Amino acid sequence: MQSWSHKPWICEVAIAVMLKAVILIGGPQKGTRFRPLSFEVPKPLFPVAGVPMIQHHIEACAQVPGMQEILLIGFYQPDEPLTRFLEAAQQEFNLPVRYLQEFAPLGTGGGLYHFRDQILAGGPEAFFVLNADVCSDFPLSAMLAAHRHQPHPFLLLGTTANRTQSLNYGCIVENPQTHEVLHYVEKPSTFVSDIINCGIYLFSPEALKPLRDVFQRNQQNGRLEDSSGLWRGAGTIRLEQDVFSALAGQGQIYVHLNDGIWSQIKSAGSALSASPLTLDLRPRGESESLPSLNQIWFGAFASRSSLLLLGNVYIHPTAKVAPSAVLGPNVSIGEGVTVGEGVRLRESIVLHGATLQEHTCVLHSIVGWGSTVGRWARVEGTPNDPNPNDPRAHMDSESLFKDGKLLPAITILGCRVRIPAEVLILNSIVLPHKELSRSFTNQIIL
Repeated sequence: MQSWSHKPWICEVAIAVMLKAVILIGGPQKGTRFRPLSFEVPKPLFPVAGVPMIQHHIEACAQVPGMQEILLIGFYQPDEPLTRFLEAAQQEFNLPVRYLQEFAPLGTGGGLYHFRDQILAGGPEAFFVLNADVCSDFPLSAMLAAHRHQPHPFLLLGTTANRTQSLNYGCIVENPQTHEVLHYVEKPSTFVSDIINCGIYLFSPEALKPLRDVFQRNQQNGRLEDSSGLWRGAGTIRLEQDVFSALAGQGQIYVHLNDGIWSQIKSAGSALSASPLTLDLRPRGESESLPSLNQIWFGAFASRSSLLLLGNVYIHPTAKVAPSAVLGPNVSIGEGVTVGEGVRLRESIVLHGATLQEHTCVLHSIVGWGSTVGRWARVEGTPNDPNPNDPRAHMDSESLFKDGKLLPAITILGCRVRIPAEVLILNSIVLPHKELSRSFTNQIIL
């Protein structure tokens, strides 16, 4: 039998197909628009369609042939929930999933450069980079095919938005024949392009060289002040402004356009909107006993025949749902939740251990961990749906306030909130551990 050393081409092939993925999860000083939900769990672990947000990213990466390792980069402390999640993900996907903690917030590119040795260990052909706060059908295999057909240091996933919404994202001007990025502007003040950056990339190892150049330039210039007036260290690198804008038009950055599902999860309202999108991406099987991630019951296939399920509904196996409850569309019910008789639940997320007592009505809301909604109470928010007549419209993540007034939005009940019977909570945010005694409308209850 010949040894591996006698067949060097075998090793070269094995190395050539090796891939890695990096998920940028940010840190605790990010996600402030996600409060009060981020008080209890890091934003990347918030459940979307029944599982932590970044589990969808990991699942998509694990399905790419040749994927060898998934790295999470951020500046969260590696606490118990994050550690448990990493251990469970490794077991479920049979793939190394590691967390690399930044010593300080380093921007969207600083962590990539700081941990470059870890990313390039083993000689990957290329590596995916995904922002944690996006919801997508993750066309990673299509991006990989495009990269192999025409290799370049940077491949960005793009989609189209309407003119107004494009101002909230990185805008891409492409060569329509070659798909080279000719111009890139992050959140422009005037219209630049209707092609926007999805925050999903495929980089070749050579992509780290421009990051090194930015780092060295920052070192020479000392500490820098960014456009917001904040001081940032030499290790802070912003992919969008420092790399994409600088290299556009130089034959290094290309865009792969996606006509599938995409949204950004910046606020609690956008998380609520992402759940039905993610449920739409789940395989629809005829069996109730779908494995692991896919424990989703669809109305057409529900074996819980006494339940009325309208559209996509996720029910955790440990949840107790009364037969007369009406659920859906776009509902996610978490672990250990109790749903009483006659409950109406629509376009909402009910988190672990919450209780909806008899005949409650919950619409366009998020009910926090361990919260209780009393009998005949109504908890309702105002949806911020995209314009159905504009196929390029995306869910907006707008500010909570305008001209000093709270804008109508979804209702959020924080952890262990108690809502009494026969009251209305409308377009309000209730901070954790509050016990209310009356109705509230358009308020933040501290």
